[in-house]
Amino acid sequence: MSQTVKDLTAGTAGGIAQVLVGQPFDIVKVRMQTSSKGTYSGMLDCAGGIVRNEGPLAFYKGTLTPLLGIGVCVSIQFGVLEYTKRYFTAQNARKGQDAAQSALLSSSQLLVGGALAGLGNGFVSGPVEHIRIRLQTQSNTNPVYRGPFDAIKKIGSKYGVRGIYKGQNVTFLREALGYGVYFWTYEKLVQREMAKKGILREQISPGSAILYGAAAGYALWGVIYPIDMIKSRMQTDGFSPSDGQKYRSTAFTRGLGPTLIRSPFANGATFLGFEMANRFLNSI
Repeated sequence: MSQTVKDLTAGTAGGIAQVLVGQPFDIVKVRMQTSSKGTYSGMLDCAGGIVRNEGPLAFYKGTLTPLLGIGVCVSIQFGVLEYTKRYFTAQNARKGQDAAQSALLSSSQLLVGGALAGLGNGFVSGPVEHIRIRLQTQSNTNPVYRGPFDAIKKIGSKYGVRGIYKGQNVTFLREALGYGVYFWTYEKLVQREMAKKGILREQISPGSAILYGAAAGYALWGVIYPIDMIKSRMQTDGFSPSDGQKYRSTAFTRGLGPTLIRSPFANGATFLGFEMANRFLNSI
């Protein structure tokens, strides 16, 4: 098995872990982001309303799309990142650095690698999140779409590829900025522990992977949340003026509470899943 296949497989494991842990928080975030002002008094009010009106399983509404799609997204993220890291490591070696030094990438190299990983991910995450948001925000009693594939079929047949990729430019901006900071944070924390304790990357504990993933998640959302708010509004807006398309001012921090609570669990699970799967694959 090639290293690239191992990276992609480990990334898929991380993506599945992220969805299973983070999905309930994500639906609360999306509902708060896309609802009119005053609909919910806060995160707990929103979550309570979902339980009362739709039942606890509603927290996993639209999960099939992200479970399939985010697995692919995170696989792409780590695949591109690890390839870029190997490229920069080889570049550093050609400049005369020894093996240990060449593998310690600079901040600029990590930011570029993370941004490229985000852009690669954006081609998949844009439509995946668009379909998921449509499913999460539709009426429970009179749904427009029966599921993700029905949503893709109806949107695609009426509005074409542009309809499926609605909000894509904002998605690319969010992914490039966010994942540049995301992976830089994680990798710098890993480098710090390796240097401080004189250990190899494989010797970093699962607890540290979770902690550093959580920190990376907070760094990610600290940078991208206003952009994510705009993206969510665009992806729940009408497709044209004839079917209710509108643009209006919005509070850029609505739904931030569930995002910040979700972040350490979902991102900690992502990096733990990746690191553990990667170690297993490299051991066989």
